[in-house]
Amino acid sequence: MWIQVRTIDGKETRTVEDLSRLTKIESLRLKIQEIFHVTPQQQRLFYRGKQMEDGQTLFDYNVGLNDIVQLLIRSQTDPPDSPSSTPDTQPPTSSRTTLINPGIGMYKINELVDCRDVSIGAWFEACIENVTLAPKGQIVPTKPRVGRPPKRTNGNNRNNSGLNLESNGASTSQTDSTAAEIKNKDEDIIYHIKYDDYPENGVVEMKLVDVRPRARTVLRWDQLQVGMRVMVNYNMETPDERGFWYDAEIVTLNQTSRTNKELRVNILLGGPGDVIGDCKVQFLDEIYQMETAGAHPLSSADGQFKRKSGPECKHCKADPDSECRFCSCCVCGGKQDAHMQLLCDECNMAFHIYCLNPPLATIPDDEDWYCPTCKNDTSEVVKAGEKLKASKKKAKMPSATTESQRDWGKGMACVGRTKECTIVPSNHYGPVPGVPVGTTWKFRVQVSEAGVHRPHVGGIHGRSNDGSYSLVLAGGFEDEVDRGDEFTYTGSGGRDLSGNKRIGEHCFDQTLTHMNRALALNCDAPLNDKDGAESRNWRAGKPVRVVRSSKGRRISKYAPEEGNRYDGIYKVVKYWPEIGKCGYLVWRYLLRRDDLEPAPWTPEGLERIKKLGLSVQYPPGYLAAMSNKSKKEPSTEPPSKRVKIEETFQLSEQQQQLIQDDTANKKLWDEAMENLKEGPNFLQKMEQIFMCVCCQELVFQPITTVCSHNVCKTCLQRSFRAQVYTCPACRHDLGKDYVMNQNKTLQILLDQFFPGYSKGR
Repeated sequence: MWIQVRTIDGKETRTVEDLSRLTKIESLRLKIQEIFHVTPQQQRLFYRGKQMEDGQTLFDYNVGLNDIVQLLIRSQTDPPDSPSSTPDTQPPTSSRTTLINPGIGMYKINELVDCRDVSIGAWFEACIENVTLAPKGQIVPTKPRVGRPPKRTNGNNRNNSGLNLESNGASTSQTDSTAAEIKNKDEDIIYHIKYDDYPENGVVEMKLVDVRPRARTVLRWDQLQVGMRVMVNYNMETPDERGFWYDAEIVTLNQTSRTNKELRVNILLGGPGDVIGDCKVQFLDEIYQMETAGAHPLSSADGQFKRKSGPECKHCKADPDSECRFCSCCVCGGKQDAHMQLLCDECNMAFHIYCLNPPLATIPDDEDWYCPTCKNDTSEVVKAGEKLKASKKKAKMPSATTESQRDWGKGMACVGRTKECTIVPSNHYGPVPGVPVGTTWKFRVQVSEAGVHRPHVGGIHGRSNDGSYSLVLAGGFEDEVDRGDEFTYTGSGGRDLSGNKRIGEHCFDQTLTHMNRALALNCDAPLNDKDGAESRNWRAGKPVRVVRSSKGRRISKYAPEEGNRYDGIYKVVKYWPEIGKCGYLVWRYLLRRDDLEPAPWTPEGLERIKKLGLSVQYPPGYLAAMSNKSKKEPSTEPPSKRVKIEETFQLSEQQQQLIQDDTANKKLWDEAMENLKEGPNFLQKMEQIFMCVCCQELVFQPITTVCSHNVCKTCLQRSFRAQVYTCPACRHDLGKDYVMNQNKTLQILLDQFFPGYSKGR
């Protein structure tokens, strides 16, 4: 077994081979040390979001073949947390109403101003807390417009910035001429402000261009003129509702009667050319004059000068007397005792501490709090540095209860599948589309991934009430006879396979149950569990996919020299019980080949394998691991020579006509037709082209949208039930009343190219 270890930055990936599923994490660290030259103390290993700890095994973390484990290298010395040297000072509340001249800049401390949030272009009421000079060489940052944030922020948040009012207190006696002598540019001045409605944002740094005196003058209708710039209230998302305050340029003024008035403006967001045109203003009695620098300064002693903004809650319109489970306690809806409410850090819903079940006596001291619905069971959470919780499922496995010290984790049958065949269901009879006769895989687990024979170890795949779908001929019984086009096969059972043993001597008779019964059902004859039966018409029986293993070379010359080879479709001719060489009763089956594709050991079959360029398929990373193990260069996986495929994929006349009729997918079919020369690989390209973007499977009951994308009908219906009325691939608006017409032509073609794929959908 081998895995990939990749550094957390993704710059280096190395293969670690000669591992077992039972390899301890501390042993893995030693192997990583040899490759990356990093001591185990500096290694932090992560797999699927979990930090891997010593004392556990790869099996505990379900690490599979060729999976990627991330490596984070600790620094030699972790820098200690250095507390901020800037004291957290706040101005005394008694001086909030007094304007203080800082000696620099155009605005005074405690002055009421409007500040623009550059991320959305709206203006909000604020108060100046301090005025400072930018450090030499520092450019005052300006955030780009990145969309509407949930909170009012602008520039760098300076909650703990020092507001040195003591040094600025002496500036109250200075005159404007003294400030002019300092010769500082306005661009070098930083205004430290605090939003009135968003105190949780703390003190925020602002530039002069985003600060102006507080708006105070309401303009009447007869004072408005086209081209005038004013401040209006507008909601970008819902224009009919109250929103934020923006600068605007009047475009049209229409008045048909005393009460019927219409005002349309261009919203100015601050940037050059950043304008939203033709916006209808709803609140005509609340149009403010834009104040300019030099206006009379206002403080809280002069009044609040507050404008109406959109309500924080759209459900109750911020009515303090009405109950609301959205902006207040979601249990009782009451707005009383706001200081006794907890806000869930997951769902963002509020709860009174006495409304919880069970209720809390006091507010918890924890920084994070989660409501009972969102809270995770801490007993199931594996924190960093902790070992995994005991698994009841793994504790019941034979490998956990046996006293054997044998390392069973190195076998390829133990690594598990890295992918699963979904093109046909697991109970599919007949060939698997895209897998020609003669395809060979190195390991049985690859045969399972291809969908030809699903079990990793078992010889027969089937269901006792349905039939058998595939079997592997591996020469497990010495009295089996293989003649190529037909062979005798011995059923399963009769061995002691208790614990984790996979081999054993015969110790009891076989019975016609389970997989033996499943294989007997493939015979075209009534089931007989005593004497067996012979088919009336052997070709009418159910097909069985047959895979020959290289392990059968000792009894058969038709077995491959390496790996596991798919040899086509066979039918059960007859089955019967007899006493085998082992001395116990066994069930025999005679299977005969019934496949149009030539057998891989015949001259025709060998020629076809050559034309298709078939060779032994290895798992990803296998050749690199083997070359590293044998210390051969290069250490990376050598590039395999691409064998030219001489046999093209043949289309029937009906398929060619159907492709021409499917005009909605003409572009996709043109792309697919370019891969006909790839032979069976043409079907793999078809899977990629006609894959549903929702379920990531071959599209079933396809709906071809107006934007030429194919989606499963059930997937699109699920999207519409979620009130998403756009194309899942490109987000083209389909509309709520979109009629889902199935592309029957495409469905017929897919059924012909992939027979049986719709059976399991």
